[in-house]
Amino acid sequence: MEWMQVSVRTSHEAMDIIAEIFSDLGANGVSMDDPAIVNDYINSNLWDYTDIPLQENTTVVTVTAWLAKDEKIDAKMMQLNTRLEKLSKEIYTAPCELIVSTIKEEDWANNWKQYFHPTKIADRIVVKPSWEEYQTQADEVIVELDPGCAFGTGTHPTTSMCVGFMEQYLHEDTKLFDVGTGSGILAICAAKLGLKDIQAADYDDVAVKVANQNIKQNKVEDKIECFQSDLLKNFKGKANFISANIIADIIIRLFDELPDKLEHDGILLASGIIEDRLADIEQAAQQHSMYIAEMHKKGGWVALIIKFKDHK
Repeated sequence: MEWMQVSVRTSHEAMDIIAEIFSDLGANGVSMDDPAIVNDYINSNLWDYTDIPLQENTTVVTVTAWLAKDEKIDAKMMQLNTRLEKLSKEIYTAPCELIVSTIKEEDWANNWKQYFHPTKIADRIVVKPSWEEYQTQADEVIVELDPGCAFGTGTHPTTSMCVGFMEQYLHEDTKLFDVGTGSGILAICAAKLGLKDIQAADYDDVAVKVANQNIKQNKVEDKIECFQSDLLKNFKGKANFISANIIADIIIRLFDELPDKLEHDGILLASGIIEDRLADIEQAAQQHSMYIAEMHKKGGWVALIIKFKDHK
């Protein structure tokens, strides 16, 4: 079989939305080439490719997916063009330059794995693909994830910042809700850190399926219940920690549901937010009697610890 390699050059704010569009189209794998992340890895010596030069333009991200070149490909490409055109109008920072090429299956199957290696994304958590060997060091926790149609292999700054906060704040008695779970990485990390009561959900059924596969692969299905939900609507009870690594506009919507789902002394971990949208999140928090208690910034992204104002 031949595959269409479809790449979209765009902005940081639009990259996750484009990845979701590719998922809707049935992409068999998605990768994100973010120059800011490349620079982070070069500077931290985490990559084998030490001869890669520092990237000068860190504002443009390339999202690449692989679509089967079959009888449905023309209709999928038309749908992709329509949705990219609409996205460009909705997000003024989202230029969408499309690059398309054809590759043979053996080339795709053998070459894409070179981009994924074991990566230590926080003080304790190491994410590794199934085909790589890794010798665990003292106090490290291994999460095994393979890239697929749901997103979150740990390399993105928003994910690593979230995991760093989780290492800091979670304890074994924490009840966690993970909103927009994607690949399930945050929920799995929480389980590996000792949590036993975790609910994780995504609006997208494909993400839920992949997350459940990853949960089973990591042998934490007894600790995590994963299901479909529009934000917090299908979560049961209240949590004292809610993680939401999504995008700013969705997090702003999430604030309306927190009083019914987050304990009053609980914590909202919010990420997937570009720095330009920080003021919007801060304003939404204030409107809901909440405040930003702690903040991490990395590669133009922010991750926030948010609490209710009367529990400082």
